[in-house]
Amino acid sequence: MIDHIPSLLIASQLLMATVAGLLLNLTPCVLPAIPIKVRTILREAGSQRSHRVLAALAFTAGTLAFFLTLGGLTAFLQWSWGTLFQSAVFVGILVALLVGFAVVTWLDLPIPIPSFAASAHGRRYSEAFLSGLLSAVLAAPCAGPFLGGVLAFAVTQPAPVTMGIFGSIGLGLSLPYAALILKPKWLSRLPKAGPWTLAIREGLALVLLAAAVFFSASLMPKAVYPWLWWSWLALVLAWGARRFVQGNGTVRVITTTAAGLALAMTMGFASPLDSNGDELVWQPYSAKLLTETKARGTPYLLEFTADWCINCKILERTVYQEPSVAKAVRRTKMVPIQVDVTASNPEKDALLTATGGQALPFAVVIDGDGTVIARFTGLFDADSLVEAISRTENLQP
Repeated sequence: MIDHIPSLLIASQLLMATVAGLLLNLTPCVLPAIPIKVRTILREAGSQRSHRVLAALAFTAGTLAFFLTLGGLTAFLQWSWGTLFQSAVFVGILVALLVGFAVVTWLDLPIPIPSFAASAHGRRYSEAFLSGLLSAVLAAPCAGPFLGGVLAFAVTQPAPVTMGIFGSIGLGLSLPYAALILKPKWLSRLPKAGPWTLAIREGLALVLLAAAVFFSASLMPKAVYPWLWWSWLALVLAWGARRFVQGNGTVRVITTTAAGLALAMTMGFASPLDSNGDELVWQPYSAKLLTETKARGTPYLLEFTADWCINCKILERTVYQEPSVAKAVRRTKMVPIQVDVTASNPEKDALLTATGGQALPFAVVIDGDGTVIARFTGLFDADSLVEAISRTENLQP
């Protein structure tokens, strides 16, 4: 069956997947992974070249292990990209790992290795492998929409092609960090270690802890979740105050910046959305609501979201808060429907697939005749959404 697929087409998709994996490093999802990667790079920077080569290979192997597993599940079980994050067990393990990484980063400890692995010849490379693995996991929520056509092509191909594309994504994601492990002299322009490096290390540990708080949203009661953010902010401010008093000018800049960013993050994730009458008011999805909307011939906007989707939260606090979006929805008498797929739901998952979505964030504008006007994946701007909504007005009789 593979023979019938043009080799040039497969090669181009593999190349696009590698580039997409490389560019994944620029997405918000990768932010929590940066401390893990930096830690691995710096721990290997002073090693012998042969050790650095093996560490780079171990890091890449960890990344590939996740993406090849995900590719296999996609090929053989037809999993959607977000299936893993719909599992409370998986999210719970991820949160625990993030907290564990935060602790060992704060204390600058080696990652504990199980006794069966400690006796193995490759013990020193276990941390690099685990770093690559966890980095890939953290990148996954942003990967689906970011890959666009590559992912759509992958899920329709034979298993070997699908696995190759997913493996290329993992390879692209790991390339910059494997290169830095191999060429630590590229980091030589950084100032020598001192109090500032301690502040950076502790700050990165707090970033990991913030990631654990974010992903715990689907595990916590909604009333408790904001308090986790406020508690994290209190920890950051207490740390920042201590380092500010004890540190020099560079440390004070670092701690002040960290405190400002922490306050902005907490206000963003812990505070309720503004309610000033000009924002979009979503209606929670139900099969009855969708059926009635279609029966009336009313245009509608479907937004698929989840508590574990970082980009979804960014859109909901930026694009969907724009008054121009709400005005366009009211002008066209459009029904805005929000579909929460935080937990697995066959009906909602099927709706995501039926409307052309592969991963989150995903939104679709549909006119009164049931025609799809526009699909939006990943991050997008308010003007594009308003333009699509306005097109339904022109199509109405």
